[in-house]
Amino acid sequence: MKRLMLAVLLSAALAGCSDRGGTPAVAVAPADRDAGKALAERDCRGCHGLDGRGAAPGIPHLAAQSERYLDASIEAYLEGRRTHAALRDMIGGMSEADLRNVVAYYAGLPPVDAAAGAATARFLPYEHGESLAAGCAGCHGVDGNASKPGTPTLAGQQPHYLVVAVHEYLNGVRTTDPMHALLRRLSKLDVESIALYYASQVPAARDAPAFGDAAAGEPLTAVCGGCHGSHGVSTDAATPNLAGQDAHYLVSAIKAYRKTRRHAGMEAYVAGLSQQDIENIAAFYAAQKSRPAEKGRTLVQDLIEKCDRCHGPGVENAAVAVPKIRGQDKDYLIMALRAYRDDRRESSTMHVMSLPYSDSIIEGVAAYYAAEPAR
Repeated sequence: MKRLMLAVLLSAALAGCSDRGGTPAVAVAPADRDAGKALAERDCRGCHGLDGRGAAPGIPHLAAQSERYLDASIEAYLEGRRTHAALRDMIGGMSEADLRNVVAYYAGLPPVDAAAGAATARFLPYEHGESLAAGCAGCHGVDGNASKPGTPTLAGQQPHYLVVAVHEYLNGVRTTDPMHALLRRLSKLDVESIALYYASQVPAARDAPAFGDAAAGEPLTAVCGGCHGSHGVSTDAATPNLAGQDAHYLVSAIKAYRKTRRHAGMEAYVAGLSQQDIENIAAFYAAQKSRPAEKGRTLVQDLIEKCDRCHGPGVENAAVAVPKIRGQDKDYLIMALRAYRDDRRESSTMHVMSLPYSDSIIEGVAAYYAAEPAR
């Protein structure tokens, strides 16, 4: 494929040589869509159909896809930058003309008619989390601001931390109560959606607790600030906010690192704290003002607007080979986005775009584009 692309570039660059007495360029034969159809009938229809529709969830639609993008994808499979052993072996046995013909065939097909396939429902992680969080309100408050002493506030909490905390309760790393049995009914997407909902709520200001000295606690938090941020407001999705947290819960959480909870840094630091130190630290953090860690209500739409900068109208004219993703198979989009996020598919831009996002966010973006009419 690299040789083919190089030949095309050289043909363009040398097109005027004969006028100056140079050697005429070797023309690349135009694609033969009929020959491409015969190849698709023989080798491709089992997965991509003759109409360019993926035959099963997770298989991409090829109909009306950009020729440049299909060329670039084939090259990526041939060079091992994308992995699919059967596909690589199949296209590895085709000539450059064969590849050019089959690409032209699929690119020239009309877009896949979404109505002819299974309807794709939108998935909105924030709204999904909001509906599920109703079952948590009895303890954690309607919007995650708990009022019962000893119960953690979830409003504004970092989302990845909340997901990890749920798994620690389920795995027995943290002490559970009967209500935590409800967590076993939740899927991974459910947990991530709930975490996003709570992370997006506004933490309420707290009155000073009846114990501890906040002023005496502040200098003791100098070490804590390295991870938990200034005044307990974390900037890391996996590290919890402590600002505005229930003081009783903070005391019990700090003490837990002496018994059941495991974190080398925390265990080493709390070992040297007295009971009064712990209460002073809790009093300081409880009095601090926190803020939402996410903007979950608009997060998916904000991401879609960013995606449209490259994948919107006119994608075939982009400076780089970019796929059309409207009307694409949802499961394939999910798999591709996860692969970029997890560094299993090469693209520096997509890796940076996908890296911070949980499966629930990826599901929301993929569901949006899959439900859009193909162009």
